[in-house]
Amino acid sequence: MSDATTRGIRVQVESLFLPERSLPGERQFVFTYRVRIDNLGDEPATLVSRRWLITDGDGRLQTVEGPGVVGEQPRLGPGEGFEYSSFCPLPTPVGTMEGSYAMVTDAGETFEARIAPFFLAVPGAVN
Repeated sequence: MSDATTRGIRVQVESLFLPERSLPGERQFVFTYRVRIDNLGDEPATLVSRRWLITDGDGRLQTVEGPGVVGEQPRLGPGEGFEYSSFCPLPTPVGTMEGSYAMVTDAGETFEARIAPFFLAVPGAVN
């Protein structure tokens, strides 16, 4: 599990291989990941955009950026949380993801909430 806290915003991520959506013979391995974002701080903050760095098992890096997450820009007050799931296809049976969420406080301050690296791996692919 990935776990990082930046300025009171805690981001935890767990990943899982989806064999039913994968086609190993065609070099397509699909993973799902569940993200939990909690505001442990004392100021509200809104998640306005995301930036993911995805590295496959051959070392190829892909950057994915965009507004919000799953079509939302959640505002998290102190003690509030938000959870969502998404997926990532890879051409290799292993890889990593990491990144950040651009956050804005109600006072207009911006900061990057870190998403610590986590593995995407087909069971048994990594010893």
